[in-house]
Amino acid sequence: MSKSLRLSEKWFRRGLWLVALVFASFLIGLGGTVVGDLPKVETPLALDDFLDRPAAQALRAQVKEAHQAEQDAQTALEQAQLQRNKARSESAAERETFNNWLAARSVTQRAEHDPEVLARTRALDALKQAERSTQKAVEQQQQAALDARQAAAAAQQRLGQMESGAYDQLHTERRKVELRVFLYRLALTLPLLAIAAWLFVKKRKGTYWPFVWGFIFFALFAFFVELVPYLPSYGGYVRYVVGIAVTAVVGRYAIQALNRYLERQKLAEALPDQERRKELSYDVALARLAKSVCPGCERPVDLKNEKIDFCPHCGIGLFDHCGVCSTRKSAFAKFCHACGTSANTGARTGAHTGANTGANTGANTGANTGANTGANTGTHAGHRPTQAAPSS
Repeated sequence: MSKSLRLSEKWFRRGLWLVALVFASFLIGLGGTVVGDLPKVETPLALDDFLDRPAAQALRAQVKEAHQAEQDAQTALEQAQLQRNKARSESAAERETFNNWLAARSVTQRAEHDPEVLARTRALDALKQAERSTQKAVEQQQQAALDARQAAAAAQQRLGQMESGAYDQLHTERRKVELRVFLYRLALTLPLLAIAAWLFVKKRKGTYWPFVWGFIFFALFAFFVELVPYLPSYGGYVRYVVGIAVTAVVGRYAIQALNRYLERQKLAEALPDQERRKELSYDVALARLAKSVCPGCERPVDLKNEKIDFCPHCGIGLFDHCGVCSTRKSAFAKFCHACGTSANTGARTGAHTGANTGANTGANTGANTGANTGANTGTHAGHRPTQAAPSS
């Protein structure tokens, strides 16, 4: 089709298609904003909406307190362990010093050192007692941390049991909300599809076709992008059923369109040549001829064969001769490519010439026929015998 258009017309059409796409993009942006705000119609759901809030808050407070107690016990445990390690180091150092001193005393065997032995022994016992105290403090903090951890786990378990039932209710309600939002999308999208279908059938070739096609693109985008991905699954049944339904509708429309087209072609091929030419637009005929197909029946024809002037399939005239210069030209051309004479002028000239030629030929034929007939009649009369007149 584009090969038969004027250059300016081609660019105008491309610009109009660009207008259609820009118009569709703005509609898609507006539709996306509206669809994106649809979930705000529903109240947001939270887990606490399905819980016994006082009991849940009490359990969460217990969990928080237990975690805080565990953290405090862990901090105190680290301090107690540090003190225990310090006491152990002091006790070990003092024991080593005492052992060295005892080794030296065993060599000298001096009795005046006995009180010092007792003093050192008492000091070593005091360090050992301090070490045991720090160890006890460590064990107490470990027990406190363990108690806090167990209390937090018990409270968390009770809270988890309470929340498990609430999660089921929350999931069920969210499914209901998603279904309602999908119905909102459906209520918004189906009218758009209906309007787009009506525009496609009635207005797609009208004056304002760029806006028609822009709206059609917008409706298709709204259906396949804003609606189909949000179809409730139910194990995939819904999406497959919708896909089958859409395919059946589109396929039925395509089959009916094909049957209508074949019926129109059959009726058109039964019409006289001149009426068929009136129904074919100039651009459509040129586009089909450029593809080496018959403009009438759209079947392939060898247009390069100069012996073919009529379609061998439907009989429509493809080539004729100029009435002025007798050049072979396309029967759909408006002007002769050899002399530039209008096809209508050439046709009238050819018809007038043919009429005169036919009249002259008929007159000459009639004169010759009359002369021959008269001559033959005269000859026959001359040879006829004379009869005697009857007596009175």
